[in-house]
Amino acid sequence: MAKKFAIGLGTLIIAAFAVAIGFQKPIGGWLFQRAVEQNAGRDIIASLDDGLHVGLCGTGSPMPNPERAGPCNVIIAGDQIFLVDIGEGGNRVLNLMGINPAQLDGLLLTHFHSDHIDGLGPLMLFHWTRGATTTPLPVHGQTGIEAIIDGFNAAYATDDTYRIAHHGVEVVPPSGGGAVAFPFEMAGSREVVLQENGLTITAFTVDHAPVDPAVGYRFDYKGRAVCISGDTSKSSNLEAVCDGADIIVHDALQPAMVEQMRARMLELDNPFAAKILFDIQDYHASPEDAAESAQTAGAQTLVLSHLVPPLPAEYLYPAFLGDAESRFDGPIVVGEDGMLFSLPAGDEEITQTNLL
Repeated sequence: MAKKFAIGLGTLIIAAFAVAIGFQKPIGGWLFQRAVEQNAGRDIIASLDDGLHVGLCGTGSPMPNPERAGPCNVIIAGDQIFLVDIGEGGNRVLNLMGINPAQLDGLLLTHFHSDHIDGLGPLMLFHWTRGATTTPLPVHGQTGIEAIIDGFNAAYATDDTYRIAHHGVEVVPPSGGGAVAFPFEMAGSREVVLQENGLTITAFTVDHAPVDPAVGYRFDYKGRAVCISGDTSKSSNLEAVCDGADIIVHDALQPAMVEQMRARMLELDNPFAAKILFDIQDYHASPEDAAESAQTAGAQTLVLSHLVPPLPAEYLYPAFLGDAESRFDGPIVVGEDGMLFSLPAGDEEITQTNLL
């Protein structure tokens, strides 16, 4: 009896599988239609309450990691939207999060390392083509940014002509392509670079030598504050400027893990990779360093990003954190692409969601 039941059940499964294969085309079409209805034109901005919001559109580094785009942060303050850095894949994640690049008020660059700017081309394109934008993307950074923007504009100039010819000037106005540089000078260790509609953006110097210039940014809006470190070793200036911030988003490199990678490169007789893995350790903060800085600044929450080395699984997070949790009284979040932290105006609450 049991044998007959097993044979019957097996036959039923095979038959169901055969039916599924037979109807794969219409089922696939239906599933795709559902995905279009649910995701095409998704706009997360319209659903957000007034306040300060910080999203992670890229938490990775130059080291390959399929789960993380290059460094990218989005700040939403009321109806104003700014990006801080745009690493490779950042524009893709931004769109998947339901944030339309055409709505951006600007991009702020912390420094000119390739992994913080190499997503600029796709961002310029989407800023232009996703809203019939008539003005180029504003990009803010220290003096020297002009050459960066000129280079990207030149690289995309031919593609721009194709887009206009294909879609027409009503869809892609010729005046809206590319980006425009807005350089600023740092007179001291901190400088207010933008102030509008209740939002104040303050740039502050950090230590990422030999990279110079290098800054982080503080955002203040309706009683809430967020700091983005950029790339830096442990920074007393960050601690001072980010005093009382609700959230600090800080770069983080775990030296113990990187040392394991360096040792392996030496075993494989690859001294060049080993040298790079040695060099990067002195110009990034460790998770423990970031925790101590957040504690000194009196931050409410610490979010770690620009993660080195790549972390393909959450199971690795405790090893990555090391002793960081013992050095900061608040919660420490290992950042993941798609995370959004919301800080309602005039409140102390911080809520966390994942938009991917």
